[in-house]
Amino acid sequence: MKRVLLAALAALAPALAAAQALPETIRARGYLRVGIEATYPPMAYKDPATNERRGVNVDLVTAIGKELGIELRWEEMSFAQLIPSITTDRVDFSGSSMVDLPARRERLSFVDYVSTGAQVFTTTAQRRGANEPADFCGRSVATPRTTNYFPQAQAWSEANCVAKGRPPMRVIGTEGAAAARTDLQQGRADGAILGAEYVVYLSQQNPGAFVAIGEPISRNFSGMAFDRGKQEVRDAIAGALSRLIANGTYAEILRRHGLERQALTAISIDAGE
Repeated sequence: MKRVLLAALAALAPALAAAQALPETIRARGYLRVGIEATYPPMAYKDPATNERRGVNVDLVTAIGKELGIELRWEEMSFAQLIPSITTDRVDFSGSSMVDLPARRERLSFVDYVSTGAQVFTTTAQRRGANEPADFCGRSVATPRTTNYFPQAQAWSEANCVAKGRPPMRVIGTEGAAAARTDLQQGRADGAILGAEYVVYLSQQNPGAFVAIGEPISRNFSGMAFDRGKQEVRDAIAGALSRLIANGTYAEILRRHGLERQALTAISIDAGE
């Protein structure tokens, strides 16, 4: 199924790469309003030394602005504020990573630009022989309750622990990625579940301290989110991203942040499962 989907995305690439104009109202305004939640490295976060925004999303959206020849104005907010801000026209789109889920597409439309998945990980000291997610049946994991990782972890536990006669994985809901990591490091949880990209970042920043446990328990796409009524804006962004893939800018940005394995060969619209 996934192979068929990737072939379909590749077929869409030429159409998306064609120049798509931003709406005249935005051109007249002179800038795009971009919602950003800057607490999720390596996608978007604050550099602790300078307090400047960094990350894959920041670099990609900046490149999109240059490609479209328009100023960007960032609006920082919590993850929970992103969807209301999009649907009430406070921002033109979300520059933060948001998993493209069918349930979210009742109000939103997504430009999918990177693969993602819910990755179980722990500290080296707390690993205790765990080599695959099933080794966390009967153990606790922390994950943000405001993301899809929380219900995914619960569903995975039911299917892979409880249904097989093993004790459930105890899923602890936290206020965000930083809180999940803190719960893990302070021993309040045996493991954590965050995006595969975040686990890559933690391993880069703390060599030898963290270990990913097996493959992600889910696979999907992350996208930039738009109000469903703003297809012109969405298509202009999708076209710009497609051109950034074609000229190598996209690959260089993901390589810079260590996410080459999560790169897509083509941009897609609302392709999440």
